[in-house]
Amino acid sequence: MNNKPPKQANDLSLRNEDSTLVERQESESLRQYLQAATSDNTRKAYRSAIRQFEKWGGRLPTDRDTVVRYLLGRAESLNTRTLDLHLTAISQWHHYQGLIDPISDPLVRKTMEGIRRTHGQPKRKAKTLRLEHIAEMVNHMRQLPDSKKKHRDIALVLTGFFGAFRRSELVAIQTSDVNWEPEGLIIRLPRSKTDQQSTGLVRALPFGAESCCPATAIEAWIRVAGINEGPLFRPINRWDHVQERALNPGAVNDLLKTLCKACQFDFAPDLSSHSFRRGLSTSAARERVDFELIKKQGGWKSDATVWEYIEEGQQFNNNASIILMEKMSLLLNAESLKKGK
Repeated sequence: MNNKPPKQANDLSLRNEDSTLVERQESESLRQYLQAATSDNTRKAYRSAIRQFEKWGGRLPTDRDTVVRYLLGRAESLNTRTLDLHLTAISQWHHYQGLIDPISDPLVRKTMEGIRRTHGQPKRKAKTLRLEHIAEMVNHMRQLPDSKKKHRDIALVLTGFFGAFRRSELVAIQTSDVNWEPEGLIIRLPRSKTDQQSTGLVRALPFGAESCCPATAIEAWIRVAGINEGPLFRPINRWDHVQERALNPGAVNDLLKTLCKACQFDFAPDLSSHSFRRGLSTSAARERVDFELIKKQGGWKSDATVWEYIEEGQQFNNNASIILMEKMSLLLNAESLKKGK
Protein backbone atom coordinates (compact mmCIF):
# COMPACT_ATOMS: atom_id res chain seq x y z
CA MET A 1 0.00 0.00 0.00
CA ASN A 2 1.39 3.39 -0.98
CA ASN A 3 1.20 5.84 1.92
CA LYS A 4 3.27 8.53 0.25
CA PRO A 5 1.52 11.90 0.15
CA PRO A 6 0.68 13.22 -3.31
CA LYS A 7 3.47 15.17 -4.90
CA GLN A 8 2.90 18.89 -4.55
CA ALA A 9 3.77 21.08 -7.48
CA ASN A 10 6.25 23.71 -6.42
CA ASP A 11 6.64 27.13 -7.97
CA LEU A 12 9.59 25.94 -10.07
CA SER A 13 7.68 23.07 -11.70
CA LEU A 14 4.77 25.40 -12.49
CA ARG A 15 7.13 27.87 -14.07
CA ASN A 16 8.64 25.07 -16.15
CA GLU A 17 5.20 23.96 -17.35
CA ASP A 18 4.24 27.53 -18.18
CA SER A 19 7.52 27.99 -20.01
CA THR A 20 6.97 24.82 -22.02
CA LEU A 21 3.44 25.95 -22.92
CA VAL A 22 4.72 29.34 -24.07
CA GLU A 23 7.43 27.69 -26.13
CA ARG A 24 4.86 25.44 -27.81
CA GLN A 25 2.63 28.43 -28.56
CA GLU A 26 5.56 30.41 -29.94
CA SER A 27 6.64 27.44 -32.05
CA GLU A 28 3.12 27.06 -33.47
CA SER A 29 2.92 30.80 -34.21
CA LEU A 30 6.30 30.65 -35.94
CA ARG A 31 5.18 27.66 -38.02
CA GLN A 32 2.00 29.48 -39.09
CA TYR A 33 3.87 32.63 -40.08
CA LEU A 34 6.50 30.70 -42.01
CA GLN A 35 3.76 28.82 -43.83
CA ALA A 36 1.94 32.06 -44.65
CA ALA A 37 5.15 33.50 -46.12
CA THR A 38 4.85 31.15 -49.12
CA SER A 39 1.70 30.81 -51.20
CA ASP A 40 -0.05 27.45 -51.38
CA ASN A 41 0.59 27.20 -55.12
CA THR A 42 4.32 27.84 -54.68
CA ARG A 43 4.48 25.29 -51.87
CA LYS A 44 2.76 22.68 -54.04
CA ALA A 45 5.13 23.42 -56.93
CA TYR A 46 8.17 22.99 -54.67
CA ARG A 47 6.85 19.70 -53.27
CA SER A 48 6.24 18.38 -56.77
CA ALA A 49 9.76 19.40 -57.81
CA ILE A 50 11.32 17.63 -54.83
CA ARG A 51 9.28 14.48 -55.58
CA GLN A 52 10.54 14.45 -59.16
CA PHE A 53 14.12 14.88 -57.98
CA GLU A 54 13.73 11.97 -55.54
CA LYS A 55 11.96 9.83 -58.16
CA TRP A 56 15.00 10.30 -60.40
CA GLY A 57 17.18 8.98 -57.57
CA GLY A 58 18.22 12.11 -55.71
CA ARG A 59 18.12 12.43 -51.94
CA LEU A 60 18.01 15.45 -49.66
CA PRO A 61 20.32 16.84 -48.52
CA THR A 62 22.24 16.61 -51.77
CA ASP A 63 25.53 17.84 -53.21
CA ARG A 64 26.84 19.64 -56.27
CA ASP A 65 27.78 16.55 -58.28
CA THR A 66 24.38 14.92 -57.81
CA VAL A 67 22.59 18.08 -58.93
CA VAL A 68 24.81 18.33 -62.02
CA ARG A 69 24.05 14.69 -62.89
CA TYR A 70 20.35 15.42 -62.45
CA LEU A 71 20.56 18.38 -64.83
CA LEU A 72 22.43 16.32 -67.42
CA GLY A 73 19.90 13.52 -67.14
CA ARG A 74 16.84 15.77 -67.50
CA ALA A 75 18.15 18.50 -69.81
CA GLU A 76 16.46 17.14 -72.92
CA SER A 77 13.23 15.90 -71.36
CA LEU A 78 12.26 18.88 -69.19
CA ASN A 79 11.59 22.48 -70.12
CA THR A 80 14.34 24.83 -68.91
CA ARG A 81 11.82 26.79 -66.81
CA THR A 82 10.79 23.55 -65.12
CA LEU A 83 14.43 22.76 -64.36
CA ASP A 84 14.87 26.26 -62.92
CA LEU A 85 11.90 25.61 -60.64
CA HIS A 86 13.43 22.31 -59.49
CA LEU A 87 16.71 24.03 -58.67
CA THR A 88 14.87 26.72 -56.71
CA ALA A 89 12.97 24.10 -54.71
CA ILE A 90 16.17 22.20 -53.86
CA SER A 91 17.90 25.46 -52.95
CA GLN A 92 15.05 26.58 -50.68
CA TRP A 93 15.03 23.21 -48.89
CA HIS A 94 18.74 23.53 -48.04
CA HIS A 95 18.40 27.15 -46.94
CA TYR A 96 15.59 26.40 -44.50
CA GLN A 97 17.50 23.43 -43.11
CA GLY A 98 20.52 25.65 -42.49
CA LEU A 99 22.66 23.55 -44.84
CA ILE A 100 25.12 24.45 -47.60
CA ASP A 101 23.19 25.17 -50.80
CA PRO A 102 24.60 23.11 -53.70
CA ILE A 103 22.64 25.17 -56.24
CA SER A 104 24.86 28.20 -55.56
CA ASP A 105 27.92 26.30 -56.71
CA PRO A 106 29.45 27.82 -59.90
CA LEU A 107 29.48 24.44 -61.68
CA VAL A 108 25.72 24.02 -61.18
CA ARG A 109 25.03 27.57 -62.36
CA LYS A 110 27.23 27.25 -65.46
CA THR A 111 25.68 23.89 -66.34
CA MET A 112 22.19 25.35 -66.09
CA GLU A 113 23.19 28.37 -68.18
CA GLY A 114 24.51 26.04 -70.90
CA ILE A 115 21.24 24.07 -70.85
CA ARG A 116 19.23 27.30 -71.26
CA ARG A 117 21.33 28.36 -74.22
CA THR A 118 21.06 24.93 -75.85
CA HIS A 119 17.48 23.91 -75.10
CA GLY A 120 15.76 27.14 -74.06
CA GLN A 121 12.53 28.06 -75.85
CA PRO A 122 10.41 31.21 -75.75
CA LYS A 123 7.74 31.11 -73.09
CA ARG A 124 4.41 30.10 -74.59
CA LYS A 125 1.95 32.95 -74.20
CA ALA A 126 -1.80 32.75 -73.91
CA LYS A 127 -3.70 33.79 -77.03
CA THR A 128 -4.75 37.43 -76.88
CA LEU A 129 -8.52 37.89 -76.96
CA ARG A 130 -9.25 40.95 -79.05
CA LEU A 131 -12.22 43.22 -78.46
CA GLU A 132 -13.93 41.76 -81.53
CA HIS A 133 -13.49 38.22 -80.15
CA ILE A 134 -15.23 39.16 -76.90
CA ALA A 135 -18.00 40.88 -78.87
CA GLU A 136 -18.59 37.76 -80.96
CA MET A 137 -18.60 35.51 -77.87
CA VAL A 138 -21.12 37.73 -76.07
CA ASN A 139 -23.30 37.98 -79.17
CA HIS A 140 -23.28 34.17 -79.46
CA MET A 141 -24.34 33.77 -75.81
CA ARG A 142 -27.13 36.34 -76.10
CA GLN A 143 -28.69 34.30 -78.91
CA LEU A 144 -28.87 31.16 -76.74
CA PRO A 145 -32.12 30.16 -74.99
CA ASP A 146 -32.59 32.05 -71.73
CA SER A 147 -31.06 30.31 -68.70
CA LYS A 148 -29.18 31.07 -65.51
CA LYS A 149 -26.01 29.67 -67.05
CA LYS A 150 -26.33 32.10 -69.95
CA HIS A 151 -26.51 35.07 -67.57
CA ARG A 152 -23.60 33.77 -65.51
CA ASP A 153 -21.38 33.18 -68.54
CA ILE A 154 -22.05 36.62 -70.03
CA ALA A 155 -21.27 38.27 -66.69
CA LEU A 156 -18.12 36.17 -66.25
CA VAL A 157 -16.71 36.90 -69.72
CA LEU A 158 -17.40 40.64 -69.59
CA THR A 159 -16.08 40.95 -66.03
CA GLY A 160 -12.98 38.90 -66.81
CA PHE A 161 -12.14 41.00 -69.86
CA PHE A 162 -12.95 44.56 -68.76
CA GLY A 163 -11.64 43.91 -65.25
CA ALA A 164 -8.49 42.18 -66.52
CA PHE A 165 -9.01 39.46 -63.93
CA ARG A 166 -7.07 36.24 -63.46
CA ARG A 167 -9.24 33.13 -63.23
CA SER A 168 -8.30 32.65 -59.56
CA GLU A 169 -9.49 36.20 -58.86
CA LEU A 170 -12.75 35.76 -60.78
CA VAL A 171 -13.81 32.68 -58.83
CA ALA A 172 -12.69 34.25 -55.54
CA ILE A 173 -15.13 37.19 -55.83
CA GLN A 174 -17.74 37.16 -53.07
CA THR A 175 -21.00 39.11 -53.26
CA SER A 176 -19.73 41.12 -50.30
CA ASP A 177 -16.75 42.19 -52.46
CA VAL A 178 -19.09 43.90 -54.94
CA ASN A 179 -19.78 47.53 -54.00
CA TRP A 180 -22.35 49.43 -56.04
CA GLU A 181 -21.89 53.10 -56.87
CA PRO A 182 -24.01 55.47 -59.02
CA GLU A 183 -21.33 55.25 -61.74
CA GLY A 184 -20.94 51.47 -61.71
CA LEU A 185 -19.46 48.91 -59.36
CA ILE A 186 -16.20 48.44 -57.52
CA ILE A 187 -14.86 44.95 -56.80
CA ARG A 188 -12.54 44.73 -53.81
CA LEU A 189 -10.68 41.47 -53.26
CA PRO A 190 -8.68 41.05 -50.04
CA ARG A 191 -5.91 39.16 -51.87
CA SER A 192 -4.69 38.20 -55.32
CA LYS A 193 -1.81 36.28 -56.88
CA THR A 194 0.63 39.21 -56.80
CA ASP A 195 -0.71 40.66 -53.55
CA GLN A 196 0.59 38.24 -50.96
CA GLN A 197 0.65 40.96 -48.25
CA SER A 198 -3.15 41.30 -48.54
CA THR A 199 -3.15 45.00 -49.32
CA GLY A 200 -6.15 44.29 -51.52
CA LEU A 201 -7.14 44.34 -55.18
CA VAL A 202 -9.56 46.91 -56.57
CA ARG A 203 -11.26 46.97 -59.98
CA ALA A 204 -13.73 49.64 -61.05
CA LEU A 205 -16.29 48.65 -63.71
CA PRO A 206 -18.28 51.70 -64.87
CA PHE A 207 -21.76 51.43 -66.35
CA GLY A 208 -21.70 51.37 -70.15
CA ALA A 209 -23.88 50.32 -73.06
CA GLU A 210 -26.15 47.52 -71.80
CA SER A 211 -25.06 45.08 -74.52
CA CYS A 212 -21.47 45.01 -73.28
CA CYS A 213 -21.57 46.35 -69.72
CA PRO A 214 -20.07 44.01 -67.09
CA ALA A 215 -21.77 45.85 -64.22
CA THR A 216 -25.19 45.42 -65.85
CA ALA A 217 -24.41 41.76 -66.61
CA ILE A 218 -23.43 41.08 -62.98
CA GLU A 219 -26.60 42.79 -61.79
CA ALA A 220 -28.70 40.57 -64.07
CA TRP A 221 -26.83 37.40 -62.99
CA ILE A 222 -27.32 38.15 -59.27
CA ARG A 223 -31.03 38.76 -59.86
CA VAL A 224 -31.79 35.58 -61.83
CA ALA A 225 -29.57 33.43 -59.56
CA GLY A 226 -31.09 34.83 -56.37
CA ILE A 227 -27.65 35.27 -54.80
CA ASN A 228 -27.53 37.28 -51.58
CA GLU A 229 -24.24 36.12 -50.11
CA GLY A 230 -21.29 33.85 -50.77
CA PRO A 231 -19.41 33.31 -54.06
CA LEU A 232 -20.45 35.45 -57.01
CA PHE A 233 -19.62 32.97 -59.77
CA ARG A 234 -20.83 29.41 -59.08
CA PRO A 235 -21.25 26.08 -60.85
CA ILE A 236 -24.59 25.37 -62.52
CA ASN A 237 -25.73 21.79 -63.07
CA ARG A 238 -27.46 20.30 -66.10
CA TRP A 239 -30.87 21.25 -64.69
CA ASP A 240 -29.80 24.91 -64.51
CA HIS A 241 -29.61 24.81 -60.70
CA VAL A 242 -27.08 27.17 -59.15
CA GLN A 243 -24.74 25.51 -56.65
CA GLU A 244 -23.62 26.99 -53.32
CA ARG A 245 -19.85 26.67 -53.81
CA ALA A 246 -17.50 28.82 -55.85
CA LEU A 247 -16.76 27.98 -59.48
CA ASN A 248 -13.60 25.96 -60.04
CA PRO A 249 -10.82 28.03 -61.71
CA GLY A 250 -10.47 25.41 -64.45
CA ALA A 251 -14.09 26.02 -65.47
CA VAL A 252 -13.12 29.50 -66.70
CA ASN A 253 -10.69 28.03 -69.24
CA ASP A 254 -13.26 25.39 -70.23
CA LEU A 255 -15.87 28.08 -70.89
CA LEU A 256 -13.49 30.10 -73.06
CA LYS A 257 -12.55 27.06 -75.15
CA THR A 258 -16.24 26.13 -75.57
CA LEU A 259 -17.12 29.64 -76.72
CA CYS A 260 -14.08 29.71 -79.00
CA LYS A 261 -15.24 26.56 -80.78
CA ALA A 262 -18.84 27.80 -80.96
CA CYS A 263 -17.62 31.00 -82.63
CA GLN A 264 -15.39 28.92 -84.94
CA PHE A 265 -12.16 30.59 -83.84
CA ASP A 266 -9.11 28.53 -84.76
CA PHE A 267 -7.05 29.27 -81.63
CA ALA A 268 -8.93 27.29 -78.95
CA PRO A 269 -5.84 25.28 -77.80
CA ASP A 270 -3.96 28.53 -77.08
CA LEU A 271 -6.68 30.11 -74.97
CA SER A 272 -6.51 30.49 -71.21
CA SER A 273 -8.01 32.82 -68.65
CA HIS A 274 -4.87 34.95 -68.98
CA SER A 275 -6.20 35.79 -72.44
CA PHE A 276 -8.52 38.25 -70.63
CA ARG A 277 -5.61 40.26 -69.22
CA ARG A 278 -3.61 40.23 -72.43
CA GLY A 279 -6.74 41.11 -74.36
CA LEU A 280 -7.70 44.12 -72.24
CA SER A 281 -4.20 45.58 -72.30
CA THR A 282 -3.47 45.08 -76.00
CA SER A 283 -6.98 46.20 -77.06
CA ALA A 284 -6.63 49.34 -74.95
CA ALA A 285 -3.18 49.96 -76.48
CA ARG A 286 -4.64 49.77 -80.00
CA GLU A 287 -7.13 52.47 -79.00
CA ARG A 288 -4.28 54.64 -77.67
CA VAL A 289 -5.48 54.42 -74.07
CA ASP A 290 -3.04 56.08 -71.67
CA PHE A 291 -0.30 53.88 -70.18
CA GLU A 292 -1.27 54.70 -66.58
CA LEU A 293 -4.93 53.80 -67.19
CA ILE A 294 -3.98 50.41 -68.64
CA LYS A 295 -1.61 49.71 -65.76
CA LYS A 296 -4.22 50.71 -63.18
CA GLN A 297 -7.04 48.61 -64.64
CA GLY A 298 -4.89 45.49 -64.83
CA GLY A 299 -3.29 46.07 -61.45
CA TRP A 300 0.18 45.49 -62.90
CA LYS A 301 3.11 46.27 -60.61
CA SER A 302 5.75 46.22 -63.34
CA ASP A 303 5.91 48.98 -65.96
CA ALA A 304 7.90 46.61 -68.18
CA THR A 305 5.00 44.14 -68.31
CA VAL A 306 2.56 46.88 -69.34
CA TRP A 307 4.93 48.20 -72.02
CA GLU A 308 5.28 44.67 -73.38
CA TYR A 309 1.50 44.46 -73.80
CA ILE A 310 1.33 47.95 -75.32
CA GLU A 311 4.04 47.09 -77.84
CA GLU A 312 2.17 43.91 -78.73
CA GLY A 313 -1.06 45.85 -79.24
CA GLN A 314 0.59 48.53 -81.37
CA GLN A 315 3.05 46.37 -83.32
CA PHE A 316 1.15 47.03 -86.56
CA ASN A 317 0.12 50.64 -85.82
CA ASN A 318 3.60 51.79 -84.78
CA ASN A 319 5.57 50.08 -87.50
CA ALA A 320 8.38 51.52 -89.60
CA SER A 321 7.28 49.39 -92.55
CA ILE A 322 4.03 51.37 -92.92
CA ILE A 323 5.88 54.60 -93.76
CA LEU A 324 8.30 52.80 -96.07
CA MET A 325 5.52 50.97 -97.92
CA GLU A 326 3.65 54.25 -98.43
CA LYS A 327 6.83 55.78 -99.83
CA MET A 328 7.41 52.77 -102.09
CA SER A 329 3.81 52.96 -103.30
CA LEU A 330 4.38 56.55 -104.38
CA LEU A 331 7.59 55.55 -106.17
CA LEU A 332 5.88 52.65 -107.97
CA ASN A 333 2.96 54.85 -109.01
CA ALA A 334 5.35 57.47 -110.32
CA GLU A 335 7.23 54.82 -112.28
CA SER A 336 3.97 53.52 -113.77
CA LEU A 337 3.02 57.03 -114.84
CA LYS A 338 6.40 57.44 -116.60
CA LYS A 339 5.94 54.22 -118.53
CA GLY A 340 2.39 55.14 -119.45
CA LYS A 341 3.49 58.31 -121.23
